[in-house]
Amino acid sequence: MSAADGAEEAVYHENQENMAGRLRGSNKSRLENQENVNASKQTARTVLGALANNQRRQPALRGSKQGSAPQACKSEDYSKSYVEKPAAKQPAFQIHIDEPDGACSKKQASAKQAAVNCSPLTLNPTVTRLRQPLATIDLPMELSFDSPMDMSIVESEERTVNVNEVTDYASEIHTHLRAMEVKCRPKAGYMKKQPDITNSMRAILVDWLVEVGEEYKLQNETLYLAVNYIDRFLSSMSVLRGKLQLVGTAAMLLASKFEEIYPPEVAEFVYITDDTYSKKQVLRMEHLVLKVLSFDLAAPTIVQFLTQYFLKQRVCNKVESLSMFLGELSLVDADPFLKYLPSQMAAAAFILANYTITGASWSKALAEMTGYTLEDLMPCIQDLHQTYLGAAQHAQQSIREKYKGVKHHEVSLLEPPQKLMLN
Repeated sequence: MSAADGAEEAVYHENQENMAGRLRGSNKSRLENQENVNASKQTARTVLGALANNQRRQPALRGSKQGSAPQACKSEDYSKSYVEKPAAKQPAFQIHIDEPDGACSKKQASAKQAAVNCSPLTLNPTVTRLRQPLATIDLPMELSFDSPMDMSIVESEERTVNVNEVTDYASEIHTHLRAMEVKCRPKAGYMKKQPDITNSMRAILVDWLVEVGEEYKLQNETLYLAVNYIDRFLSSMSVLRGKLQLVGTAAMLLASKFEEIYPPEVAEFVYITDDTYSKKQVLRMEHLVLKVLSFDLAAPTIVQFLTQYFLKQRVCNKVESLSMFLGELSLVDADPFLKYLPSQMAAAAFILANYTITGASWSKALAEMTGYTLEDLMPCIQDLHQTYLGAAQHAQQSIREKYKGVKHHEVSLLEPPQKLMLN
């Protein structure tokens, strides 16, 4: 090799080292800027201080900051059973024997096979046809219909459009939701197969999730979805009481990701549990819940059916708020409300709220739309009425506190009817 070639090679290596140094420096500065942004986000993020400073009662299923055992609930059977340790160490989660196994693996295998069959190099003939230039359409300038380019509509007042009001597809949407609610239905008597948790523990967990939703201003639909995920998970898995709040936290995290535009971060869900669980535990539980639910997260809820009923029969805002209040009351107690479908619970809440405010009940139009007669709904209405009568004396009061505000027209302060005279 000549001297000129050696000099060129030395210059090339030197340039390469300088370029690598500049890249390392730029990456280092980018990482430092990212850390500064994350630090500023953490300091600006609000945390769930309302639960920590709540002197009215201890937050449900929360552990102490000193790392001790979680606080016991108010009922004696819960507190005693919480202190007593089982004789033999049990696994935290067990699959129920009567549930079909392998649903998730089959779904993953079919998705993988579909990905193999669909080659990105194959061009669909339909796509090829659609890519052709559009033909020229000759139309006279005097159009008889309202043109979208007509600017005269700006002068008149435009009608407010309800995004939920799709009259052309209302019947198909209702039929689809009715089919999906059966598919996504939890087992009514699953608590009998749970060896370590009770209905009162589940009620405490739901009451705590109501407070979490209010603190982070989450949608009502998020709360309903989270409770649905919890019940479906507990229908298939046996859970120890020390992991029940972890299941609820992961379910609320999933529901927030599915429904909210800006869901709370995982670190915030860890914080509201008083650091009882780590971020890794929450994410692992989230993965387990997804596998047990076979990734079916679009479950119909009472809110969706109530929205359809409100569009079919116009009622005042107070009736709507009271219907939502009664619907959330049914979330707390698994018995007897898990045996009813969300469409039935929504109909019962609508009838009871409409009767309480206006004295009316179930219209003929809603009966034709749903296929439910007043006689069919009477068992569900009577159970909901008994819960409404005892709401003020219930151990969990988060829902009543939520609906005492002006936003919800203070409907939880209304006196429930002592007797129902429906016709």
